[in-house]
Amino acid sequence: MASKSTIPLPATPAAQTRVRLVIASSVMLTFISFWRAAAIVLNDLGSSAFYAGGIAEEAVGKSAPWFILGVMLFSFAVRAVYVESCSMFTRGGVYRIVKEALGGTFAKLSVSALMFDYILTGPISGVSAGQYIIGLFNELLRLGSSQHWLHGAFTHASGAARQFPVDGASAVIAVIVTVYFWWQNIKGIEESSDKALKVMKITTVMVVLLLGWGIFSAIHLGAHLPPWPTPANLHFSKDAQGFLFHTGFMRTVGLFGVLMAFGHSVLAMSGEESLAQVNREIRHPKLKNLKRAAIVIAIYSTIFTGLGSLLAVMLIPDAVRVPVYRDNLIAGMAMYMVGPMAMRIAFRVFVVIVGFLILGGAVNTAIVGSTGVLMRVAEDGVLTDWFRKPQHKFGTSYRIVNLVAGLQLFTIIVTRGDVIMLGEAYAFGVIWSFTFNCLAMLVLRWKYKGERGWKVPLNLKIGKTELPLGLISVFLVLLTTAIVNLFTKSVATVSGVLFAATFFVIFSLSERDNKRRHDMTKRQMKEHFQLEHQDTVGREALDIRPGSVIVTMRDSTAPIALKWALTHTNTVEQDLVVLAARMTGAGGPDYLEATEQLFSEHEQMLFTKAVSVAESFGKHISLLVVPAGDIFAALAQTANSLDCAAVVSGQSTKLTAHEQAYHVGQAWEALPEPKRQFTFYVVKPDGEALSYHIGPHAPTINPDEVQLVHRLWLNLRRMPQMHDLHHSDIITYALTNMAKEFADNQQHTLNGLKECMQKPASKPHLGSSRYDSVEDAGPGYSLSKPAVDPTKETKVLT
Repeated sequence: MASKSTIPLPATPAAQTRVRLVIASSVMLTFISFWRAAAIVLNDLGSSAFYAGGIAEEAVGKSAPWFILGVMLFSFAVRAVYVESCSMFTRGGVYRIVKEALGGTFAKLSVSALMFDYILTGPISGVSAGQYIIGLFNELLRLGSSQHWLHGAFTHASGAARQFPVDGASAVIAVIVTVYFWWQNIKGIEESSDKALKVMKITTVMVVLLLGWGIFSAIHLGAHLPPWPTPANLHFSKDAQGFLFHTGFMRTVGLFGVLMAFGHSVLAMSGEESLAQVNREIRHPKLKNLKRAAIVIAIYSTIFTGLGSLLAVMLIPDAVRVPVYRDNLIAGMAMYMVGPMAMRIAFRVFVVIVGFLILGGAVNTAIVGSTGVLMRVAEDGVLTDWFRKPQHKFGTSYRIVNLVAGLQLFTIIVTRGDVIMLGEAYAFGVIWSFTFNCLAMLVLRWKYKGERGWKVPLNLKIGKTELPLGLISVFLVLLTTAIVNLFTKSVATVSGVLFAATFFVIFSLSERDNKRRHDMTKRQMKEHFQLEHQDTVGREALDIRPGSVIVTMRDSTAPIALKWALTHTNTVEQDLVVLAARMTGAGGPDYLEATEQLFSEHEQMLFTKAVSVAESFGKHISLLVVPAGDIFAALAQTANSLDCAAVVSGQSTKLTAHEQAYHVGQAWEALPEPKRQFTFYVVKPDGEALSYHIGPHAPTINPDEVQLVHRLWLNLRRMPQMHDLHHSDIITYALTNMAKEFADNQQHTLNGLKECMQKPASKPHLGSSRYDSVEDAGPGYSLSKPAVDPTKETKVLT
């Protein structure tokens, strides 16, 4: 690192006052289209189509598809509740809405039920993916044995094919998938909306083939619809009757049996919470695009899950549907289509691949979603700062990720890959999180009378009083189903209540201890820093000039980027802003109230270290805290808002400098006009820095190069036919011939360029447009040669 002056600076009145720390309230977010938002939700919601039908039929009998279809139609109403909640001032899904409407106690209860939902989403999705894979392997082994293609280790002495233990092998696959996504989340590698959209495109191809081929096969075979959902056609398993097994109560009350069947099918509409989480990232007009996404999700999931369940019962014979294909119904449908065996096997392979992609994505969504929920309650001071401490190498909330993944792995091992047990327990979290959310929205209707962007339909106005009949109806259905499930889902009731109660106690005790710690931290922050809360980031709020330098800081023990920036910045001419991004995580709010922004011990150490380093250089800095959903979007938006000339960041532990610049460039491209170009510096641990142009930059030409062009112009103008020649014509001709030369002899051109790149040049200050030979490095930015070697810089301009 560059050496710095050790001469003590005289104390000034400014140095003895508190350092100004500006805290932004608006979260820096990236924005996506409603198609991408729908794809993200469907990656979670669509996964239930692969296992919901089999679980429901095991519980209620052959009429189950009608209840699945009924649940999917009812999900339109549940989704409407979420849309209304997102149209209000509250954000962040169930937790935030329940807290606003019913208070902290109910909020902790609701988030405990929601966590049970998320914790089980991963295991049931991972195990279901394993069921499809193992089911395919076993089918191929049986087919190979019947055709006498297999011998020796693949067959028993009787000639029958050996089979993998379905539940055990599926559990192993689920463990592998969970560990993989645990490691991805520890490193902070996010699943992009692009990937979700691609998965849904592939899934849509499979759905079209499945339904088209399935309907044709059903007509060709003369298949019959499943029995109608009447009490006489319901046949409950022993486990489905739960605590009422010995009472015979549901056999005497027909409607109660229908409610039981409905409750055993409710897991088909899991994943609704994801809609509230992606809402904040939907681009303008937000509400209109949110409603579009909700409609796409509703129609897609109803067609896929509802019609798929009907066709499964119609096509797969009763003798094998539940005993053989219960846990992989869609694969079973492929085997009983009309057509050659080779085509059916090929389609089944396709189904397994698509199923693995979407179910694997659901495992990741479960980890990301539950991590986001816990981060949200941690931001409110419900969880201790111990959980919020970032991982030293990757900067992620690894302790929360470890907790979530550990609970999921424990669930997989305890259930041993039993999808039925997982499904029974899973429905508990689904129905109760919906019920709490709907109750909170009902309370908010009476608590806040103001206009909303959208309301759940069926509102009867009597004078000045409005009766939300639609919302009341949805709540009553959810509450009734939840209560019925308490008596008929013994596994879910016992495990869900124990889990929710345990989390509620942990939240309550943690919140009490955290309040004491945060009160102390708050006093210390006020003693050392002048805290100022601003809605948005601007130069006026920070009192800085255009052309400033932003330095990101994440680790108080290694402020390499800050030291490099202080070495190369004359703070008399350029203001220097130290930026700390407060990552909100999935499901976080769009806006953080000043009273909600609690400082952790890690953040206090970060700001204190920044001030200490700046004082050791004898230079002034400004401090800025920005809530962010994506660090690269936050950097680009903040740099643009502050009209800065340079952004300095440390080397990421999971990305190369080139990849960091690429992501910043992509985030810059997504900004609305007008936007300013800036230079992005990546400082490596050894002190070497690479500089990147963010945005389109005109090439900077040396005076000698300008003279060369001018001399050529003067000489060529002497020719009679060159009187209309311009300087730009010479440059165009040179570039065109260079392109032809590169096409004919690449190596010769590259050698010439390398010679140009090796010529020395100077850099006046950070963010200056004077750089050595610039090389195109991809969309959104261009790459320069390494910046000035800090080991050779020994002077500090002050």
